[in-house]
Amino acid sequence: MKEGSLLHVGCGGDPIPEWAVGRYKEVRLDISPNNQPDILASMADMGEIGTYDAIHCSHALEHLVPHEGNSALREFVRVLNPEGFAIILVPDLEDVRATEEPLYTAPCGTVTGLDLIYGLRQLLPSMPYMAHRNGFVSQTLHDACIDAGFSKVTVKRLENYNLMAVAQK
Repeated sequence: MKEGSLLHVGCGGDPIPEWAVGRYKEVRLDISPNNQPDILASMADMGEIGTYDAIHCSHALEHLVPHEGNSALREFVRVLNPEGFAIILVPDLEDVRATEEPLYTAPCGTVTGLDLIYGLRQLLPSMPYMAHRNGFVSQTLHDACIDAGFSKVTVKRLENYNLMAVAQK
């Protein structure tokens, strides 16, 4: 299979997503130099970084205020090749209540409704930039992608309160 280009937006310390291994050459973009990205930039204003066949953005959009999230999605459309697509994962806030009730256990520990809404509270004192400043349910993620200029968007609810959008340019 021909290798394409994948822009890993808000990469943090995460490796290339499993679905892309062997199919795409990864270029990492992050706002923090601590994550040693290939491109140091905000996803809401990526600058002149070229074009890509695919974008992977996992659990990063929720850290932006709503107007920055809209800008980020427009940037995704701008840097994608004509047949490109984006895979976007965010917390699924549908049916989430702001309580201490455990919802599931992740590698980082127990996650509650309050954690999904505001960010993983045990990390916030040392990593305040990890606070959640935006939230999504299926319809709002779909609408945000369409408003940004994607032509076709499919949103799926996944386990452990995750939403996944596959958005085509």
